[in-house]
Amino acid sequence: MLVAAYVAFAVLLATCIGLEFSACRSKLTRNSCTNPAFLRFQLSYYQVYFLALAADWLQGPYLYKLYHHYRFLEGQIAILYVCGFASSVLFGLVSTSLVDRLGRKKSCILFSLTYSICCLTKLSWDYFVLIVGRILGGLSTALLFSAFEAWYVHEHVERHDFPAEWIPATFSRAAFWNSIIAIGAGVTANVFAEWLGLGPVAPFMVSIPFLALVGILSMKNWEENYGKKRPLSRTCVDGLKCLLSDRRVVLLGTIQALFESVVYIFIFLWTPVLDPYNPPLGIIFSSFMAASMIGSSLYRIATSKKYYLQPMHILSLSVLMVFFSLFMLTFSTNPGQENPSESFLAFLLIELACGLYFPAMGFLRQKVIPEKDQVGVMNWFRVPLNLLACLGLLILHDSDYKTGTRNMFTICSVMMVMALLAVVSLFTVVRNNAELRVPSSQGQTEPSSPEL
Repeated sequence: MLVAAYVAFAVLLATCIGLEFSACRSKLTRNSCTNPAFLRFQLSYYQVYFLALAADWLQGPYLYKLYHHYRFLEGQIAILYVCGFASSVLFGLVSTSLVDRLGRKKSCILFSLTYSICCLTKLSWDYFVLIVGRILGGLSTALLFSAFEAWYVHEHVERHDFPAEWIPATFSRAAFWNSIIAIGAGVTANVFAEWLGLGPVAPFMVSIPFLALVGILSMKNWEENYGKKRPLSRTCVDGLKCLLSDRRVVLLGTIQALFESVVYIFIFLWTPVLDPYNPPLGIIFSSFMAASMIGSSLYRIATSKKYYLQPMHILSLSVLMVFFSLFMLTFSTNPGQENPSESFLAFLLIELACGLYFPAMGFLRQKVIPEKDQVGVMNWFRVPLNLLACLGLLILHDSDYKTGTRNMFTICSVMMVMALLAVVSLFTVVRNNAELRVPSSQGQTEPSSPEL
């Protein structure tokens, strides 16, 4: 398993570099913004945001391993994950209003503080302290994916008066570097946890200096800005009206809830499935991130003028790939007949499918959901998504470990069949809708940043 992990990582990394080099060569003729003031402003945003992303990704590879190292049972670890998911739902619902009222800069500083405390709780063996840490982690994640982007958009348009057309370029580049940072974070976590022998708590401690820099740089270099104070109840009511009035929105929400809840369960399960075979977990994590990056690159290629595939086609393909991967996992995790190499390959296919899914779903969501209702509708989407993930972890793992894991993959396969049926229904509804097609004049669509 050790050799397979390093070989897979090397192959995937080489593929990433090849695809991105090819993409860069095709973009050489494009005009890029060279406005010095804009580039300085963009850099001031990237300095803080990339540090925040690095701190977040460093905590991914060894979370389950840490809880297992503290001798907690499978069911207890599942409850810790559920607390994190539930916290993400709760704070995700109010994070936009909280950030607008408190101030975007203050919210970024609050993120650095709460996430640092979350990391420090990992030093404790006390179960209640670890639950508090998971709750703080949910708050921090909600702030990460609301405060930073909101701050940038306001400063870009309101304070600096740059053209709004430049905003997608900033977020597209951020999405690309987000993938690079994720790959590097897995390798870094592996170095500290395994190569240096500091144990699974080490990556969490390494995150703290990054978080401290986030707070210091945002406090020093950023100006404060606020959003419009819109009541949360109004946002949710408007989002619900939009959701119920358009069948396309309902079907998109169904697909998102089923697909992403399966991804959440995968995030929980990959470590206990592979860890008994002593793989380098950080390298495994980096391989997953590289596979996801390859998926994003393939999405750009598929929607280019050369191939002209549509996001609906790619969404269908990603759901089929995850179903096939879960079908593989039901056999490769069969008690007494485990095949870790096959499980690893299935996990890589899931990540590749995620790289295809997120930009396709982002494109369709942007076209189907009115901009003014985006926040409210997304809040409603997250509720069934997290409920399905939480129920899966609580109910299915209330059994023998290995049997429960196989049963969980079986249930996830059924969920993906339901998602595929929703995709077919959506395809039937929108097949003649030109608005949901990538324009032929548009060379290629840039990927939207995935919800991490």
